[in-house]
Amino acid sequence: MAAGPSSANPSAPNPSAPNPSAPNPSAPDADDPVGAADTRRGGLLPVWGVALVLLAVALIGGHDKASDDAGGGTPARRTGAAPSADPQRTGEALPRSVPTRLLIPKISVDAPFTALTISPSGQLEPPPADNTNLVGWYSKGAAPGEAGTAIIAGHVDTKVSAAVFVRLDELERGDRFTVDRADGTTAQFVVDDAETFPKDDFPSDRVYADTRRPEVRLITCAGDYDHDVKDYTENLVVFAHLV
Repeated sequence: MAAGPSSANPSAPNPSAPNPSAPNPSAPDADDPVGAADTRRGGLLPVWGVALVLLAVALIGGHDKASDDAGGGTPARRTGAAPSADPQRTGEALPRSVPTRLLIPKISVDAPFTALTISPSGQLEPPPADNTNLVGWYSKGAAPGEAGTAIIAGHVDTKVSAAVFVRLDELERGDRFTVDRADGTTAQFVVDDAETFPKDDFPSDRVYADTRRPEVRLITCAGDYDHDVKDYTENLVVFAHLV
């Protein structure tokens, strides 16, 4: 992520994405996650927008402001029973439970969660910028391990140092991470893919669409830091599913 002012809102690659809509219960709004302190990708939450199902999500990625608008649209609220998981492609879906801790051994992440909601402006609020070791979960969407698409965002950096997702770009297909949950269970995920998207051309329908199996999107800022708009130019999205 290129270094730049700090921002607190996680967002998808497209900072001006539409707001979340009803059809997609697990789609979040993305504000740019905290920008990286170095030249790595930065940002926390994505902003995603897909008519009827997706919402813009803001990712955390700046150094000068509390949040940057990172992407496409707003996350959609979860409005009903979660779709059933696909038993041929993933572990059995877990009951809904609040995530408490994210552990990604490969990149030394061991961080607690905070719940993220949509701001009056229609963007996902990022985790507090003063805590560099904190990840945010879009609490109106699917919970990690539950059938559907769970959104987890984190800052890449702050005004003073690198943050929780500064090494997120090191994750590759096959890498694993876990989410501890309030009900005492642990959900284990395997990475399917990791891609970087321009914030002004964020594929909200792909990133935030609801899924039948339990999946997770880890989102942060990436690309160069634009000092004029105080935001990163791209968003990094890690796609993963429950095993």
